[in-house]
Amino acid sequence: MTAFLLLLLAYTISQFDRGFLAMVAPDLGHDLGLSASDLALLSAAWFLAFALGQVPSGLWLDRFGPRRTVAGLLMLAACGTALLCVAQGFAAGLTAMALIGFGCAPALMGSLYLFGRLYPPERFAMLSSLMIGLGTAGDLLGSTPLALATQAFGWRPILAGLAGVTALSALLILGLIRDPPRLAEPGRTSFLRGYLTVAAMRPLWPIFPVVFVSYAVVIATRSLWVGSYLGSVHGFDALARGHGALAMSAAMALGGIAYGPLERLVRDPKATALAGCLVTALAFLALGLLGGASAPLAVALLALIGGAGLSYAILMAHARRFLPAHLLGRGVSFMNILFMGGASAAQALSAAFVLNAEALDPASLYGRLFLAFGLALLAASAVYVRAPRAPALGSLTPDPGPPPPASAPGAPGRAGRA
Repeated sequence: MTAFLLLLLAYTISQFDRGFLAMVAPDLGHDLGLSASDLALLSAAWFLAFALGQVPSGLWLDRFGPRRTVAGLLMLAACGTALLCVAQGFAAGLTAMALIGFGCAPALMGSLYLFGRLYPPERFAMLSSLMIGLGTAGDLLGSTPLALATQAFGWRPILAGLAGVTALSALLILGLIRDPPRLAEPGRTSFLRGYLTVAAMRPLWPIFPVVFVSYAVVIATRSLWVGSYLGSVHGFDALARGHGALAMSAAMALGGIAYGPLERLVRDPKATALAGCLVTALAFLALGLLGGASAPLAVALLALIGGAGLSYAILMAHARRFLPAHLLGRGVSFMNILFMGGASAAQALSAAFVLNAEALDPASLYGRLFLAFGLALLAASAVYVRAPRAPALGSLTPDPGPPPPASAPGAPGRAGRA
């Protein structure tokens, strides 16, 4: 339980970090002299650095365990937050966001690694959904509460406090979490060979496109466009924009938690994830076609996108079925590279789309953007239909089994149990 709570705190910080820019963008952009495209690049830098950070994170999880991996990189995120707090221009802001993104890279992967090592695969989806759903509290804090706090104190003091909380979280993880015993790796692999092995697993290929697109279109909407969409299309002020973002974030939290029990009921992660992706795609299409005509409908559709669109844990649970135990860290990190690489691409491409269509009125501009998101997710889901539900009989990869008794050298103590 101790490990679960501390890793939940780290993941909550990561969730807050990836979305806070949408709420502080007007003030931060004004103080640093940044344009809308500059702010989009700052957000994209976070996701790109986060995706790149998965490469060393996965290797270090397999080699050193989650304690040092998560704590060390989280301290780097604290340094990035402190830099952003004192930034005076675009270069410092871009560097800071990249440091924060890279430092948050193992925040969720550390918990997924522990779940994969300490629990059977059928419990992986439930535990992952619980972690992701509760961790989405970071998104909730980054909506109306952050908008109110920014109005009251300004964005720099808030980031100074965030830097301190992030550093404290890193120290607690380093001091209180214990790693599970290391697994022997057949033929010690090079830095990238494990990732290449995962990439070459043919059963995963039909899963890759939906992993790349599904989270990307949802988080691009929440972290970058929800505030400007509600403001420019529906005339929402800062507080109302915060309420709209809060509705979407709350739905994401509830959806993340609900996916676990739903998958247990369906007993099929592929069917569960596919249904969620289809609902999300249809909601994007409805938002693009109808959202400009009604503010309540737009907020309701944004909430539906948030709730149905957080199928991350179930897609990860589906992929987990094909990953060998000794490559678990690199396997989940490789999948996260696709999730976050897609998020970074969606941020950058949607920013370019908005800049190249400035002649359109806001309703038409965002309508086309959301239609593009929905169509992209439908196309990825069509490929996902061909993915196998589970490894073929005889090709199942062995699980590590239960950890050794507490008296065995290197066995995880009570603090190491999620």
